[in-house]
Amino acid sequence: VQLQASGGGLVQAGDSLRLSCAASGRSLSSFAVGWFRQVAGKEREFVAAMSKSGWDTRYSDSVKGRCTISRDTAKNLVYLQMSSLKPEDTAVYYCVVDSARVPVGGGDYDYWGQGTLVTVSS
Repeated sequence: VQLQASGGGLVQAGDSLRLSCAASGRSLSSFAVGWFRQVAGKEREFVAAMSKSGWDTRYSDSVKGRCTISRDTAKNLVYLQMSSLKPEDTAVYYCVVDSARVPVGGGDYDYWGQGTLVTVSS
């Protein structure tokens, strides 16, 4: 499975942004999906995740209420809709999928995307 994240860019505080993650090789319906982010010099941190069924979604406290994870199985895409962006949301965002676990913490998940940079100016 290959994951290609896109949609990052430079935005101002308060703006909205939607990240996309395109999967190839297998259907996303076979996986739980998630998003992590990483700031240079810091550990990768969990942002949002969705179970394989789609019924269970989880968010970090730092983005809860401002982000929504969704999945379009027909297009094999995962989205992260972000709103009310803050400078502290600046990071490289990675999509991740796993066939067995909901990716919410540290772990050796099945596949990672290459990351897309989000920069939020104040």
